[in-house]
Amino acid sequence: MPKQPLVEPFLDPDTETFSYVVYDHEGGHAAVIDPVLDYDPKAGQTSTEGAQRLVDFVREKHLTVDWIFETHAHADHLSAAPFVREQVGGELAIGDQIVQVQEIFRKIFNFEKEFLPDGSQFDKLFAEGETFTFGELEGEVIYTPGHTPADMAWRIGDAIFVGDTLFMPDRGTARCDFPGGDARRMYRSVKKLLEFPDEYRMFMCHDYPGEERDHQCETTVGAQRKGNIHVGEGISEEEFVTLREERDATLGMPRLILPSVQLNVRAGQFPPAEDNGTRYFKIPINTLSGCGKP
Repeated sequence: MPKQPLVEPFLDPDTETFSYVVYDHEGGHAAVIDPVLDYDPKAGQTSTEGAQRLVDFVREKHLTVDWIFETHAHADHLSAAPFVREQVGGELAIGDQIVQVQEIFRKIFNFEKEFLPDGSQFDKLFAEGETFTFGELEGEVIYTPGHTPADMAWRIGDAIFVGDTLFMPDRGTARCDFPGGDARRMYRSVKKLLEFPDEYRMFMCHDYPGEERDHQCETTVGAQRKGNIHVGEGISEEEFVTLREERDATLGMPRLILPSVQLNVRAGQFPPAEDNGTRYFKIPINTLSGCGKP
């Protein structure tokens, strides 16, 4: 059993997103996963209030941040990775397949010609199977396409941060109808994650409990294997693909997808200012369809 990291979750209630600080011990080394930038779409205003809670925790625990990991280019919240890096350091990393997503959205939003879909906006691109360390912890990179073609899970010690691939067992899996998404690849990605030992911990990026229970972010490989309503024991690949595609066809567009993907494929940096000194998000007309909560 690898060393168990300490994990501190932070819930953004507006987008029902969990961010994490993962560390070896107080005064030691840490990684930050999927930090959230507050955004008011009605006013076009951003705030770092939520991300500041995470930064404050890092400072209170006297941690050295080595990494800021993104599980994928999120479509439901804006990344606060640049703010976190500015405040407490760390290299910003994502999976190397981000270039596929950058190419897709570069065309959809007609980005400026200076934007290159090569991942150079991030400090580090990780490939499937690569390993990394920080402090007393070791980790590996697990490629989990399906939700998007570029999703990655990060295993750190006995903890797996699954991004939008899995939800809590009673909520199933994430949608697969975004550009480049694929339900069949999702099923195979999940099965790869479920090959880890039962006792390994799994940490979700989102939880959508409705009125039924409080938000939860942690479960185990064993609990997912036995009880996930979409991909648990006894559910075949064909059954999952049918279920997922039928469900996805009923979903609407995520509330923050348009600003989120424009920012997140740029590693959390805003588009360049126009000649009046103002930065803008674009709204493509009659271009995207579908897409809401899973």
